[in-house]
Amino acid sequence: MESTIEGNRSFRFNDNFKEWIVFGICLICTFLFLFSAYEKIIDHSRFAKGLSKVSIISSYANLIAWAIPILEILISLLLIIPKTHRWGLYGFAGLMTLFTAYILSMLLWKEKLPCHCNLIIEKLSWEQHLWFNLVFIGLSIAAVKLSKPITKI
Repeated sequence: MESTIEGNRSFRFNDNFKEWIVFGICLICTFLFLFSAYEKIIDHSRFAKGLSKVSIISSYANLIAWAIPILEILISLLLIIPKTHRWGLYGFAGLMTLFTAYILSMLLWKEKLPCHCNLIIEKLSWEQHLWFNLVFIGLSIAAVKLSKPITKI
């Protein structure tokens, strides 16, 4: 009895499984952004006050305090529409990268770090918060790689 082993076999997900993974990641990202936007809008004064304490952006704190939740809502809408979910993933990864850069800058140059987060995230240390963001950036990039290319709308 002879057995042959194919040397160049790689592990691949079928398309249906990929779609479910991408869908799941989109739902998780949507939940994170929608809940975050809700919290920032409901407690807008606290969020804007916290942003005003950051010297680099203090003069734009009110504008940023509205722009961030609006962007989170728009990106969430892109994530839940099948034809635009890939754009939503790009937007999600981009905004999370911006948040991560903010966290890094705070870790490098500030002694007292203001946090404008919500949920359980407020309970995390800044290093844990950094890892949390990096995991979500990684998930969104993985979903982009697994998803089908963008077609014309």
